[in-house]
Amino acid sequence: MSPADFERLQALMATRAGYRLTRDRMQLANHRLGPVARREGFDSVEAMLHSLADQPVASLGWSVIEALLNGETWFRRDRAVFDSFAREVLPALAKARGRPVRIWSAGTSTGQEAYSLAMAAMDAGVDAEVQGVDLAGRSIEKARSGLYTAFEIQKGLSASTMLRWFEQVEDGWRARPALRQAVTFTRGNLLDEPSDTLQYDVIFCRHLLKDMEPGRRSRLLDALDRRLLDDGCLFLGLDERPEGETVAFRGIAGRPGLYIKADRSLSRAA
Repeated sequence: MSPADFERLQALMATRAGYRLTRDRMQLANHRLGPVARREGFDSVEAMLHSLADQPVASLGWSVIEALLNGETWFRRDRAVFDSFAREVLPALAKARGRPVRIWSAGTSTGQEAYSLAMAAMDAGVDAEVQGVDLAGRSIEKARSGLYTAFEIQKGLSASTMLRWFEQVEDGWRARPALRQAVTFTRGNLLDEPSDTLQYDVIFCRHLLKDMEPGRRSRLLDALDRRLLDDGCLFLGLDERPEGETVAFRGIAGRPGLYIKADRSLSRAA
């Protein structure tokens, strides 16, 4: 892959996904795009990238974007975060609301986070609606299937939790019907204008900010602000901070990764 090809790739990722593709990832990008090029009938990655110049946002463009997104995830990732959510935030919201608690897993990847949130709610006896959204269509398909390999299912789950919520099938482990029915998955771009006005009580948007172009972070935070109820809770990655952005959230001491709107209090939500 030439420097010029990589620059075009960087521009595509930044404009369509807000993703920051640094030069140290050139070799990784070339490795990930090889199977995409072969699947699409190109002789090389370079030939595929040249074809994107005419139609960069066509189906081929999205296949390239999806191959380069960071989809790393696992069940109950960052245990302290889920402990805070399950033991404090979720019960408080359930008590304050006279309806199901609405939870959004933004950037849900292959679904482990959304299923973890649903498991926490059902374990606590809390009526909740969990929705997962991700830009990658292939990730959403896997999330909807609820099917995971033995390695994936054991990453973050105890044996007892695994057996309670998943059943062994020929190709791995599949989420039991009750768990699959508790979560809705949709494909969507968090940087696009929303097609509805639905707001959420809790938003998990973790490990996305650090991978985004600096100029796009404020746009994402603004979208999260509009989607979050005034007394709702936002969970970011443990190494992510919203400081310096146009949308202000403030952290809650002793609750890792937890933020609320800066001009509000947790009078009803924590």
